[in-house]
Amino acid sequence: MAALADRPHIMETEHFEEAARILSRLEKGARLEFIDGKVRSKPMPDGDHGLIIEWLTRICIQSRPELWLYDQGLKVDAYRKGRARPDGSLAPTGCFAGQGEWADADPVLMAVEVTSHDSDTHQRDRVEKPRAYAETRIPLYLLIDRQACEVSVYSEPDGDRYENVHTVPYGKPVHLPDPVNITLETEALKDWAD
Repeated sequence: MAALADRPHIMETEHFEEAARILSRLEKGARLEFIDGKVRSKPMPDGDHGLIIEWLTRICIQSRPELWLYDQGLKVDAYRKGRARPDGSLAPTGCFAGQGEWADADPVLMAVEVTSHDSDTHQRDRVEKPRAYAETRIPLYLLIDRQACEVSVYSEPDGDRYENVHTVPYGKPVHLPDPVNITLETEALKDWAD
């Protein structure tokens, strides 16, 4: 894997997909991503991370039962050559049927990331992912930042970046604008803060 990281700009998407398939069989739970021509290993989520996704899933199901918060690999970046594994992809129920490990991101209304405890969190979740999701024109990006105890809603992708970012501290409500149109009461997130 170190050899791949040393030469990230020469890897083709097809080679990444094959390497990710092989590695996931050899190392149970390996979660690789390919963004901006770089291969990254995404850490396995801890228990609090999972509870945050469970909390968000319940809210989404109650508010919008026609949607589901998927754990689905997505084709991202401007030319769909990148491969990302959001912590959640809010999309219409059944929209990924038959698409395989890396699905087209067009039906996704919101990509979700919850920060992890690794050294790549800043670069991955606060820089690379917002750019990749905006290039893919996913309408919303929700970042639940456990280190800063904040929730950020990125909206209005212009194909390069999100033009609007709204951040609130844990405990304050935050509205997810159209096309999601759900308000999150974030008090519960304080229980899972770092």
